[in-house]
This record gives sequence, C-alpha cells and structure tokens, in this order.
Amino acid sequence: MLKSIYLDHAATTPLDPDVLDQMTPWLTGEFGNADSTHHMGQAARVGIEESRNRIADLIGALPSEIIFTSGGTESNNAIIRGAFAALGEDRNRIITSPIEHHAVLHTVESLKRNGAEPVWLQPSECGRIDPNQVREAITDKTLMVSLMHVNNEIGTFNPISEIAAACRELGVLCHTDAVQSGGKFTLDVRELDVDFMSLSAHKFYGPKGIGLMYIREGSPWLPWVTGGAQERRRRGGTSNVAGAVGMAHALYLATERIDDHFAHATALRTYLIRGLERTLKGAYTIHGPENGENPYIVNVGFPMPEGVTIDGDMLLLNLDVEGVCVSNGSACTSGAVEPSHVLAGIGVDDEEAKASLRISFGPRNSTEDIDYFLEKLQITLNRMKSSGEKPT
Repeated sequence: MLKSIYLDHAATTPLDPDVLDQMTPWLTGEFGNADSTHHMGQAARVGIEESRNRIADLIGALPSEIIFTSGGTESNNAIIRGAFAALGEDRNRIITSPIEHHAVLHTVESLKRNGAEPVWLQPSECGRIDPNQVREAITDKTLMVSLMHVNNEIGTFNPISEIAAACRELGVLCHTDAVQSGGKFTLDVRELDVDFMSLSAHKFYGPKGIGLMYIREGSPWLPWVTGGAQERRRRGGTSNVAGAVGMAHALYLATERIDDHFAHATALRTYLIRGLERTLKGAYTIHGPENGENPYIVNVGFPMPEGVTIDGDMLLLNLDVEGVCVSNGSACTSGAVEPSHVLAGIGVDDEEAKASLRISFGPRNSTEDIDYFLEKLQITLNRMKSSGEKPT
C-alpha cells in the first residue's frame, strides 16, 4: 500500500475529532434555523452566540465585533469592499503589497472600476513590509492599509501592530489577513490595534466553509452580502451554526496547544533543513525568513543546472505519485501555470519559482515523514534534472 505523507497544512488542516464531536449535535438533532422564533430556532441562536462570545474572548474582541462568514476569501472581500463603500468617494487609495493573497489582490484590482487607486509597497527579500514604507505612502486620500499578518506561501511576519500604529496616527484604516496565523500564534486584536481582521477555521483544524471578520466597533464599513437580518444585518444568509460551533472549539483547542505545536513544528523544520543539506548538498534555497520565526511554513527552491528547466506542476505530480502531498504556492491558485506571484514579488526568477515547494507542518507529522519526503524528493529531482529540457 502506498504511503501517504501530508505536508500541506497551510492549504488546509484535518478536522480535529473533538471539533467534530462538538459539531455533530448541530448537524443532526439541533438542526433549527437560528432566525426562527420557535424553540429549535432559539437553541440554534444560543449556539451561534455562545460561539461568538467564545471566539471574542480568545482574540480580545467584543462579541459585537465578530461577524461570521464563509471563510477568509469572503472576509477579505467584504472588509475591503465594505470600507470602500463607506468612504471610497473621498478616500480612494488602498495600500497593499504584491504578495498578498489573491482575495485581497483581486478585490483591490476590481475596485479600480469604482475609482479605487491601489498603492503597491515593495516587500523586502524575505517578504516583509517596513512600517516606514507604510507611513511614507499614506496621503490624505488613503482609505486603508491591507497587509497579511503571516504570508501564506513563505511564512513571513509583518509587524502589524507597528503598521497599525502608523495608520491610527495618520487616520487611516488598517486590515490584516490573519488566516495563516490564527491558531498558530497568539492573536489579540487590541494588541495588534487593527480595525479589521480575517480568519478561517479550516486553517486551525476546524471545519471548512466558516470564517470571520473582526470589525472594530465604530469602524466605517457597509455590508457586502445583503438580503437578510443575520449577523446584525451585516452579513445576510442562513447562519452556519455547526460551523460557528466548530470554529469556536477549534480555536480554543489550538490556542491551548500553541506552545506544544510551535515546539513540534520548530523541531520538524530544523530536521527538514538538516536533511536538505545532507541530501542536496546545498543545492536549495530557502525563500522567506531563514531564522525560523515561523516554523510551520518552509518554502524551498531548487536551482537547476544551466539550460535545464523543471515544470512545477510535474514536480508536484511526481511527488504525489510517491504519496507526498505538498504545494508550490497557495491552494487557491493550484492549476495556474504562472510562477508564484509571492516568489516573483520578492525577486525570485520565474524558473526557480516554478521549481519551488511549500512544505507546511502539522502536529501529526513526524521525522519519519520528513525522511520519506526527502528520499522521494531527491529521487524526483534527479530524474527530472536528467530528463530536463532546455527552455525554448
């Protein structure tokens, strides 16, 4: 039987069995609509509100500042579009970077049709934005700064609290996509001092199809999804009760286990890098921070001999045939033939970007998984190098 090694936790994580146990009653017996007035509906309403309170307590927010969504993509869309709808007539500049998730990039680009003016900040070679860049880019026409807390492809942290402080001093809204940091690192919205934040449950062992927006009380914003009174008229649509319950419990469990999971991921990252050095003899490059500040994501490039090019999709498929699940970028862009926009944004050339992998760890991974991955990687790279063709 083929061995299966999952090293793609930045794309999604397995549902924690304890989370499923918490969700099951709301998928079976307690199936009422949270907006119905009868007792089954009111039981569902209690489930939603208890989950909201639980999450608010975990991230330092008020319950009224939490709005449930379908996930990070919707949250990013709704936050940026909602702020632009509220203030964009007078303040149309949106500051961001070219290495954000496409849910931010495509949203900002699409708002150009409505008069938005994107302002692109150049990240450092490791993918970080300096707060001074933000400060220098802000004008009296700036609406918002939207920057990731942790990059989803290379794992780099942005100094969001410092960036948010500059925004607050200059009267500009601040949004952070914290999808990759939720459940892995302590998040306190008061310490970050942001106006908006996005989270998604399936990144921290919760269910797919549920996420949230944090919208600081008093922040100018208009609803993007309309058509119902749900979420205090801020997001129409039937409430995902089981999803909210699952998200709250998953975030609680992940928060309780943060230190243990971080130590485990750190050990795996160290073991992986030593193994790469042993097997590839230096013929690799770490993209992003090399200091291990975020041990959960390791993005590795494999420089090819002159005249040899490797198809990134074929690299993934060859590893998949061997039972190894990794990625070469965001899961939301799988199937794209272009090199990673994140790697391009930090100056990696197209050929190396195509021959790069994102390895992302979870608590179930072991050093045996790393050994198996390294073995299959070396075999695959040698085979592809020997059969590689000169680019046309």
